[in-house]
Amino acid sequence: MTETIVTLVINELVQLIAHESKLLRGVHRDVVDIRDELESIQCFLKDEDKGDLQDSVKIWVKQVREVAYHIEDVIDEYVLHMAQHRHQQSLIGFLYKIGHIFKKLKPCHDIATKIHNIKISVHEIKERSERYGFRFVEHGSSSRESNVTWHDPRVGSLFIEEDEVVGIESTRDELISWLVGEASKRFVMSVVGMGGIGKTTLAKKVYENESVKGHFDYRVWITVSQSYNVQKILMSMIEKTYHKNTIAPRQIDIIDEITLISQLRKCLQQKRYVVVFDDVWKTEFWEIVKHALPCNDRGSRIIITTRSDLIGLSCKESLSDQVHKLQPLSQDMAWELFCRKAFHSEFQRCCPKELVKLSMDIVKKCEGLALPIVAIGGLLSTKEKVPFEWKRLHDSLSSELECNPHLTSITKILSLSYHDLPCYLKPCYLYFGIFPKNYSITGERLLWLWVAEGFIKEKKGTPLEEVAKEYLMELIQRNLVQVSFGELDHEIFKKYRIHDLLHETILSKARELNFSQVLEALDTTFHGKSRCLSIHNAREDVFETSEYSRVRSVFLFNINEMPRSFIAKLFKKFKLLKVLDFEDAPIDYLPQEVGNLFHLKFLSLCRTKVKILPKSVGRLQNLQTLNVAETAVHELPIEIFRLDKLRHILAHSHDFEIKSTFHSARGVKVHERVGCLKDLQTLTMIDANHHGVVLFEELNKLSQLKMLSISNMTAERRRALCTSIQCMVHLRFLAVGSIKEDEIIDLQSISSPPPFLEHISLWGRLEKLPNWISELQNLVTLIIRFSSLEVDPLPCVQALPKLTTLCLNHLYNGEQLHFEEGGFRKLKRLTLRELKTLKMVEIDRGSLPSLEQLDIGPCPRMKEVPAGIHDLKSLKILDFYEMHKEFVLRMQPDGGDDYWKVKKVTTIRLMYRIKGERYQIYQLGDSNLLERLQRTIRSPQRFSPSLFHILLTDGGEPETFVEALKVEDSIKWELAMKDEMDSLLTNQTWELTELPAGKKALHNKWVFRIKGEHDGSKRYKARLVVKGFQQKEGIDYTDIFSPVVKMTTIRIVLSIVAAEDLHLEQFDVKTTFLHGELEEEIYMQQPQGFTVQGNGSLVCKLRKNLYGLKQAPRQWYKKFDSFMCSTGFTRCNADHCCYVKSLKNSYIILLLYVDDMLIVGVSMEDINKLKN
Repeated sequence: MTETIVTLVINELVQLIAHESKLLRGVHRDVVDIRDELESIQCFLKDEDKGDLQDSVKIWVKQVREVAYHIEDVIDEYVLHMAQHRHQQSLIGFLYKIGHIFKKLKPCHDIATKIHNIKISVHEIKERSERYGFRFVEHGSSSRESNVTWHDPRVGSLFIEEDEVVGIESTRDELISWLVGEASKRFVMSVVGMGGIGKTTLAKKVYENESVKGHFDYRVWITVSQSYNVQKILMSMIEKTYHKNTIAPRQIDIIDEITLISQLRKCLQQKRYVVVFDDVWKTEFWEIVKHALPCNDRGSRIIITTRSDLIGLSCKESLSDQVHKLQPLSQDMAWELFCRKAFHSEFQRCCPKELVKLSMDIVKKCEGLALPIVAIGGLLSTKEKVPFEWKRLHDSLSSELECNPHLTSITKILSLSYHDLPCYLKPCYLYFGIFPKNYSITGERLLWLWVAEGFIKEKKGTPLEEVAKEYLMELIQRNLVQVSFGELDHEIFKKYRIHDLLHETILSKARELNFSQVLEALDTTFHGKSRCLSIHNAREDVFETSEYSRVRSVFLFNINEMPRSFIAKLFKKFKLLKVLDFEDAPIDYLPQEVGNLFHLKFLSLCRTKVKILPKSVGRLQNLQTLNVAETAVHELPIEIFRLDKLRHILAHSHDFEIKSTFHSARGVKVHERVGCLKDLQTLTMIDANHHGVVLFEELNKLSQLKMLSISNMTAERRRALCTSIQCMVHLRFLAVGSIKEDEIIDLQSISSPPPFLEHISLWGRLEKLPNWISELQNLVTLIIRFSSLEVDPLPCVQALPKLTTLCLNHLYNGEQLHFEEGGFRKLKRLTLRELKTLKMVEIDRGSLPSLEQLDIGPCPRMKEVPAGIHDLKSLKILDFYEMHKEFVLRMQPDGGDDYWKVKKVTTIRLMYRIKGERYQIYQLGDSNLLERLQRTIRSPQRFSPSLFHILLTDGGEPETFVEALKVEDSIKWELAMKDEMDSLLTNQTWELTELPAGKKALHNKWVFRIKGEHDGSKRYKARLVVKGFQQKEGIDYTDIFSPVVKMTTIRIVLSIVAAEDLHLEQFDVKTTFLHGELEEEIYMQQPQGFTVQGNGSLVCKLRKNLYGLKQAPRQWYKKFDSFMCSTGFTRCNADHCCYVKSLKNSYIILLLYVDDMLIVGVSMEDINKLKN
């Protein structure tokens, strides 16, 4: 590790000498001498981190590391000082130059003095090494160097298949039998054993067993770890159990522990459940959480895994409860596991004869602990299979084991993997210690952080990010890094994590090397020497303890509250930062002082509440990554285009609380100088409806782009986009969305698609699938939504050799999809969603041989389960979304005609929407599902994601304009829309105009409703609704005015009608809200299907209110109230929607319910007069 630090410092010195030679007057010679001395020292450091060095050598190595850090500090301070000097010169001007020169003399002199002193220190350190004759094992280092160029030829595949579990089969079967046994009393089983012995593996295999899955109503897995939070664990349990059958309680995050326990008890009281608490460290945890788990005599089970015998005994509160002490693997089983790992790809997983004795000795020293066997076996799998390499590791392992005769310290065994790493991998591996336990980080974020930190060596002709990916691949192959996957369907990129035990070894090593320090809630002191500071739920006074001039990276995790004073102190203390990661932090602004961080290379505000980036970000001359994804930032400041080192801009935003539509994904506006960023590799997501064609001319210049995501595309700009895409020969991820549902995305004119494209996502109307997609030999993921194709698209993509994920959503208007024999050889996941006209899916035998998950629905015209599902041998998960009653009943195990088609599938789930993309989940045969299907249920009100309000449809009416033109009653819906447009135009609701700069045109949508009349006929109503505000659950409801009469008033008036035998009439005003004058300047897109020919680029400037605008009900009521009062009516004090007028011998009562009215009167003549 010290070698790595020295190497980084030498590289910085070389750059300083090359670029700042004119400014290094008086110290240039000293800087050159320091570089030369460090290069001489570097050769002594090849094995400095081997782990078995003498104390004197360790002290010397520490001194080298300290002086290297000091050199880096001085270099960075010098560069920062010169950068500030240049900035001040540009601001102050010529008249202040003379005075400024005097001001900078002292800091320059101080830096020169520091450099001279460092030169002396480095020289003394080198002399000390020579004086004491420090030497290291040269043949060992040469062996290590041989691994520097190690590279798995299967590049691009970052998956590692899970090795078979060895030696716990009988224990697993015993626990499964105990779980599903007939005993009705609730049992607790504590699995106790050393770290690394396989407790979690055993519990997981039991938990995922199919008989266990089917036996329990609820299954919950909770990873506790050392720094657990009881309230968060209880909240997680509630969310997981409520997700099974209904929606979780609102505002669950502010409920106290007692209430959470009560909620959980209520949910579990009548259910058979199994809960696993993995990795419990404190007895207090069980003392609290046990109260949430009722003893309901329904056969519930609880499993606890822990390293502590004491915790296991404390959980044994009755004779029925058990403690299982997990035993180490037998010698035979340990040997089998070792061979599988060490020789997984050669020698038929058998150990060569010349290595048997050494290997047997290594396995014996592991004493049957599974984790060190796997780690050491994995390490040896990367070595040359010769006795010398085996003996070197054997000898090193022996010395480590002898330090602890009880062999309880798994840390030392696992540290061998760290010691064997080449120097370039060690900082990358230690970096995982920055993140909390059980934390999974996306590959892109991790690689970009490594690049920003300077860990990645340049390789001629290969981008730094690609070299970083090779580093990650090597760590995975060494079984030091695990691959995990996102929980959400939209997460197509892999994530990575470190095992808890490895995490502990990393933290210890990182502290020893001053590499990083983690400050948790109770920590108040930072020793000031670490280069990286990771703050986990720490107090604000963490910044009061000491100076932080050495810190280069700051991370925040699990911070519940962060006052502005906290941020101010952060920017004041840290002047030399390279990385600032605020992801998920509770901040709502970024101060101007961020521009002072000249060395900053990585800035993440992902999932914060920041809305605006300060202009000072334009001074971050070294910035490589800017992440404002999932924030409220709508526009990137023009100043960022000064940052010519910028490589990655992430600015996409999605709302997964709403049903997926065009408008659940949002891009940001960028200025026309984006083409200046020549090194840009990632640009997601930008708004295409900003700066027009000029934007695409700028995109043409971004030849290094690998990821591009663009929204709000219009048909007029399709050729410009195609030209830009053809220029991006390195592109691997492409996402394109249209501005509205019926806007066509035509990408046919791409003649030379980027050859390395791996992921494509398109949302918007397609006339046909682009022909060039079938030529993409590297395509892995294809997602197409809202395209309304008329021709089956499957023949175009079925031969793609690497396609593993295919998602078709609102894609096809045909009645049949055909998966032909031999097609989709590698496809693992297939999604067929929202295909309203689809009647049949035909799957030939021999098609989809690798398919593991299939999602279907809603498909209202599909009558039966596709027969070909029976032949999908690899299918494990089958999900049906909102399928109709007859379809689901045909699949039921008891007599269902289609059950034979699906009975071999491991997991079958029936999904019914709760809200947005949240679903109520049922299993086949579930009594609750059958009860739901047998009930006569009124169609649920549908939530419109594009408008953020409840649609006025409840009888199966069309949801979209396009759907209205395709249903059987399309002519009636067309007439209804024309009738609505006539009213709008007659009322002069808007005028066409150009959209002014800085203004936004609101989206609109047609809402359809069938209204039953008194005579039994149906009236088809179409209403144009505009998105004027975000009417989400729990937001803004208190501010929404709606003229609705009270229910008590209605009851009283109806009683009067019955008692007095009065006349009662109902009627509504056709253009109710359209009469209200607007109080602000509002623009709207032209209505779907009624764009004025030749004026497609114009927008509607609203003169009057429309449905959906927040002010519409209030304006309507003001006008209505004024009219009623002017005609002699009196508004009731008890109800502002009740009006009364006294006549000579009678009276009239009027009740207002939005735009519907009830009129009560003695005389029908008086009522008709009022109506007219």
